[in-house]
Amino acid sequence: MTLHTLFVCKSCSAVLDHEEADDRAEGNQLLLKLLETQKNNSAYSTLNIEPVGCLWSCVKKYSCAVSFVCPQKYTYHFVDLTQESITDLLQFSQLYQESQDGYVLPPKLPGKLRSHLLVRILPTPEAIA
Repeated sequence: MTLHTLFVCKSCSAVLDHEEADDRAEGNQLLLKLLETQKNNSAYSTLNIEPVGCLWSCVKKYSCAVSFVCPQKYTYHFVDLTQESITDLLQFSQLYQESQDGYVLPPKLPGKLRSHLLVRILPTPEAIA
C-alpha cells in the first residue's frame, strides 16, 4: 500500500508572527480539526495526516498551508485555507489516492480548492542519475 501524506503547517497564521505561533495558530487549528474529522469518518482513514513546523508559505504572506505528498505522484500545495476547507481537502485526498499518478484535473478539485492551489509539483522519478 502506498503512503499518501497530508502535511499540515502548524505555525501558519494570518494574525500571529511566525516566532509567536502556538496552539492558537490557524494552521494548528486546521490540523486538529482535520484529525478530528478523520477520526470520526473511516472513509478518510487511509490518509496519513502529519504536522510540520513550517512549510515556508508565510514568507509570501500565505497562511494555512498544506501539502499532499506521495512517492511517484504529483505533490499539491494549497494555501490560505480555513477550517471551512476541511471537507474539500478530505474529498481531494480521496481523488488523489484514487489517481494512479496523483494528477487531479483542475475542474475536479472540490469546492474552492482550485483558487487555493499554489503549486502542483511533478512526481520525482524513481531513479535519479
